[in-house]
Amino acid sequence: MLKIGIFPASGGLGLSIINHLLNLVPASQLVFIARQSEKLAKFSRIGVTIRKADYDHPETLENAFTGVDVLMLISYASVEIEYRFEVHKQAIIAAHRSGVSHIFYSSLAFGGNCERTSVCHVMGAHLATEEYLATELPKSMTYTAIREGLYSDLFSVYLAMFDPLNPVEEITIPHPGSGPGIAWAKRDELGEATAKLIVLYTQNPRTFRFLNQELLLSGPEALSLEETVQVLGRAIGRHIEIREISADEYASLPQVRKAFTYHGVNLAKEYTTCWEAFRRGETSVVSPLLEEILGREPERFETTVRGMLEG
Repeated sequence: MLKIGIFPASGGLGLSIINHLLNLVPASQLVFIARQSEKLAKFSRIGVTIRKADYDHPETLENAFTGVDVLMLISYASVEIEYRFEVHKQAIIAAHRSGVSHIFYSSLAFGGNCERTSVCHVMGAHLATEEYLATELPKSMTYTAIREGLYSDLFSVYLAMFDPLNPVEEITIPHPGSGPGIAWAKRDELGEATAKLIVLYTQNPRTFRFLNQELLLSGPEALSLEETVQVLGRAIGRHIEIREISADEYASLPQVRKAFTYHGVNLAKEYTTCWEAFRRGETSVVSPLLEEILGREPERFETTVRGMLEG
């Protein structure tokens, strides 16, 4: 029985993955690792091993993966490149030292159909990590990089922090709203599919079809930003429009500056490269793989949004 480790296990995607894993494998097979491990204490009562580790403190990673055979490495939460890649690298090195044989890595669905380039700044650390996994892993290790679709339940990140509960009639972004679009995917369905992929690997590592590959999990349809806003308008019963502004103007919006400051450095301007990636169609690829793994059609964006508002 291969031991499965999840790190970090207490964030949004991590919690989704672990909840689905608990429905698929015995709790004794699981190791949940997080900076705030106390948030996971309840799982220890059902047989899960809980450990404390922190990307920002590499020394805590040295023993975090002991006894783990398969590690789900969830990316560091920021839009930095150098720092983010470095902490990923240190975690991978620690995993190798601990005897991990396979790493699943949560990448992001920019770059079209798993192309190795992107104009999007936030994709930089993911591409660097994918390259490291592809070229620097020792022969004793394999990997699978999962390009997780852009979360339909976090649409506000790409719409100037739009809040459906306190809506504005005009959304100002560095984009006119036209296509190509975004193949939005529900985060919990990405977590479910990721959990199922992990279990598929543990059942027969040698025949796992995604060894040493990048794969794309995206939603069932690509919506332009204008169509996305129209869905939001229908859901809340208000007319909403997009007004295009410059990248500099967008980066200076207070809510944007606040959201994209890391280690004292503001990266709001760098983040505006997301909209250039949208223009180039980097997020418009609709892959059938999410539906294949789930065994059902993934939830459409409008369904997710209406469910959020009802909740």
